[in-house]
Order: sequence, then C-alpha cells, then structure tokens
Amino acid sequence: MKKSRLYPFERNRYFYGKLLTVRDFESEQKYFNDKRRLLNRLLYGSGVLSGMQVVAVDDKTISVEMGVAIDYIGRELVIPSPVTLKLSMIEGFTNNEYKKNVYLCVAYDEKGKEPVHSVGNSAIRSDEVSEYNRVLESYRLFIVEEAPAPSSFEFVRLLENVATIYEDVGVRITQRMPKYVNPGEVVEIKLVVEKTLQTPRIAFQYEYDAVGFTTVGHDGQNVSFAEPGDAQETEYTVSFHVKAPLEAGSLATLTVPNSAAKLTIGDAVIPLDSNAKHVIEVLEEPVAERILKDWHERSLEEAVEGSADQSICLAKISLLQLGPTYMIEKVDRVPYNEYIESTSLLQRLAQTSRASSLHKFYASAETEDLEYGAKPSLDVQYHPERNEFDFKLGIPRPQHLYDEIATGTMEVLLESIGKTGGFFFSRGKKNYVSDEINHGLGEGQVSVVVGLEEVERSVAGDLNAVQKRVYYGQSDVFKGTEFEPDIPNVSLGTVVYPEKGTFRIGMKLQGEMESTASVIAVRWWAFKTLGTAPQQGEVDNEQLEDVLGEAAASEE
Repeated sequence: MKKSRLYPFERNRYFYGKLLTVRDFESEQKYFNDKRRLLNRLLYGSGVLSGMQVVAVDDKTISVEMGVAIDYIGRELVIPSPVTLKLSMIEGFTNNEYKKNVYLCVAYDEKGKEPVHSVGNSAIRSDEVSEYNRVLESYRLFIVEEAPAPSSFEFVRLLENVATIYEDVGVRITQRMPKYVNPGEVVEIKLVVEKTLQTPRIAFQYEYDAVGFTTVGHDGQNVSFAEPGDAQETEYTVSFHVKAPLEAGSLATLTVPNSAAKLTIGDAVIPLDSNAKHVIEVLEEPVAERILKDWHERSLEEAVEGSADQSICLAKISLLQLGPTYMIEKVDRVPYNEYIESTSLLQRLAQTSRASSLHKFYASAETEDLEYGAKPSLDVQYHPERNEFDFKLGIPRPQHLYDEIATGTMEVLLESIGKTGGFFFSRGKKNYVSDEINHGLGEGQVSVVVGLEEVERSVAGDLNAVQKRVYYGQSDVFKGTEFEPDIPNVSLGTVVYPEKGTFRIGMKLQGEMESTASVIAVRWWAFKTLGTAPQQGEVDNEQLEDVLGEAAASEE
C-alpha cells in the first residue's frame, strides 16, 4: 500500500534458475505487508491497542509510555520504550502563543539502520557508497495546534450528525445528535463547548427551531450554558432531549438560528455568522441495522483511503501563559476515544450486558410542589449511557386549609352551693349560654364543633409534662374506664350567625356533678366549607374529621 492506494496483490513466482533482484525481494515484502495492513484496517479499525499513556512530568515536559496502535491505513505503530520530551522540542510546537490547547499525535515512520558498503554502486562510482542494511519501523511524535473536526473521524460520521455553531482560534461550539432515529424515540442532543484555559468565561443561549421533533422537558426550546466561575475545564457538555416524529420515512430538522442565539465570551457579545442545522432521517428499521448497512455498503476506496493521512491523537494538552513562557496545566489522554478493543473483551462484555441488563431500564423519580391551581407537569430525561430515565413530577399544592380553620377555648367558672356540695353553672341553674364569639373566618356558613378539654399534669407538677384531652359528645360513655374524665357531664350545642361571622356555645349539665373542677374549659373548632357551601346544619364528617385531626396534631 503506497499513499494509502490499494494495488492488486501480486506475489513472486519462484522457479529454478530465476534471477532474483531487488525488485523481487521488495515485491515479496510488499505483498505480505499490504495484505496484513488491509486486514488490520478493515477488521480492527484504527486507534490505540495498549499503552501510549501521556503524562506531564513537569511544567514543560511530557512522557509517552510504551504501547501499540494501528493507524488509519492499517500500519502497526510501536513505541518500544517510554520517551520523555520537552514540549518545545516536539515537531510542530510554536513559541508565539501559549494561551491554547495543543494536540500530541503519533504517526507511522521508517528509518534506515546499519549502513554498509554498497558493492554494486562502487563499481560505477569512484567514491565509497553506503546503503542502509535494515529498515526500522518506527513512529513520529508531533504537535498539532488545531483541534481535528469531529466529522473527520469515521465512526462519528457513521453514528452522529454534527453541526458547528461557532469556531475560532480559542473556542469551538458544536451540537451533536444521532444520525438516525426511530419513530417516537426520545433523542439526546449534546451541546459541546471546547475552549482554552485562558479564554474568558463563555455564556451561550439560544432557542432552536424544530420541524418534526417535539420538545421534551420544562425548558421548552430554550438551551443555555454558562461556564462556572471557578471551573478549570476545557470542554463542557450540555444535554437536552427531543422526541422524534411518529411517522417513519420522513426527515426531521433542528436548526439553531443565529438571530435567536446569544454568545458571550468575557464581556464581548459575539455575533454568529450562520445557522447551524441538523437534518435527521426517521427510520422504520432499527437504527443499528441502518448503521451496519452504511458500513457494509461503503466502497473499498472509502474504507481504505478515507482517513489515510490522519494520525492518532494521543493527548490534548492545555497550556497556561506565564509571562513570556508557559506551563502545562492539564493533559487529557486520547481525547477523541481512538481506541481498539479486543474482540474477546467485546464478546464478554456483550454476554455480561445480555445477562444483566437485556431489555431493562432504570428509573428515578422526584416530585416538586407547584402553586395551587397550576397544571400538573411531567419532565422526563433519558440518560442512554446508563439506560436510565429521570422522572420529575410537579404536583399542585392543595388549597391551604389552615386558613379556613379557627380554634379557641372558652372557660366557664363554676359556683359552689355549700348546702349540697354540688357544682352548678350558677346558683339553681343547669344551663349556660356564652356571649357571641368571633371565629375570625369572616362572613359565610361555618361548621362549629365543640368539646370539653381536660389537662393532665404530672404528679410532681412538672409544667412540661402536660397531656391534653378533648372529649366530644357525651363524656359519660367513658365512666368506669381508665379514660374517665374529671370534668362534668355536659351537653354542648352551638348557634351560628353567618352574616356576623360569630357563634354562641350552649351547655347543659346532665345530672349532679361529681367533678372537683372549678372551671370548665370548652375547646371549639370553626370550619369554613370550601367550594359549594353545604346546607345549614349539614357537615361532611369524613372531611371534617381529617382536617380536625391534622389541626389537632399541629396544635399539640
């Protein structure tokens, strides 16, 4: 293979008496090399097989570990031992600007080895001529100061639709989404912001136009990114989701209009020159089948020559300017995931995946309160890397019932009659009617519930050890039990004045009192009905009991 061009394979034919020349031996080597490299390229692809880690030794020096890779025309790259180099000594590094990212790449190289005297050439030339006796397959490390375009990678072209929104020397903003979708599929779109460390803070927001796609999420068609103030990253990713059309065979588009976008770098507002646009095909068949079809139907020329001159990027190195010089701040290894995985490893991973997570997905959920009267909301986010759905459910808060409830106590003094030792509301009377009580809920129909309140304290008189009981209805039903109250047996009634917002409490003593209490405490609850007011005297008992239970708990 020469300059990545595929020639028909041709091998030597040997016979007795054949005169072997340099051409014959070169053809022998070329036959096996070209065939092996073609199979490497088509079977394994290109990338790092093992090793080749790049680490920063100090502020200006890097080390590349030993390793093996295959380049984009199938040639094996071997770094046989670790190599340590100053960044300024590597081919392609310039010293005129340090506020940048640089990319360390490796490429195949050959070097002559073992120079020997050439007998044949010396016969026709008077001076001594040397030729190399061996060819050493080697490598070449060099620096590239511009990031490769995402679409220059073969698998990105197969799997993704990439649109460049903005690009200059220090910043590149791209948007990436799947190349194909199935009907109704929730699609993840990634906004990728790449920058140098010393580029000022970036903020970017826009409203996209979608034809065919349906917005998923509570942000609508608005997407925004703001770089954190304390961040020291050179790449950020913001994800959002859309839902594909329900009909197969159509094309769906998603556009970022420059008129609806605002890019700020530092304090400067940067205008966008063009509209970034995705055109996505909606498929009937599974997406994986279509991608395999594209892979199988590519021509041999596309497979072999498509990326012939592309080297392998081993690291993205972020530099910081320090006065007239620089320092290495960060090293990202193999930033474009140019790896080759072992087929046996992939097989075992596939078996593990089938055994553990086939047809399974995971879900997490959370709820949030919305204002009373708002419509319920549901926001769904899908994370394909972990096959997980995040559900966020917004539930309107119920109407605040505590604003429609009032409570209070009323105390009635008892008077003693020395002759009988009994206790009555007043001398010779067993009935009592209170003055008008303002319940505080305003005009309108209310329901009033009253009960007798008893307060128990500890024997030691500890004021903190207080237990309240409120008895509704006839308290004598507890007589003879451990719950028998030390309060009179009193019947209670109420009269409500809806136009005034007031009510009265009436009490009647049932029989002679055996209680030693000198004061009767009456606890009252006023409940204002919501919605359609019930008819006078009509009470929703279940709702009333629930509300009173909550209110009693909060009161304690």
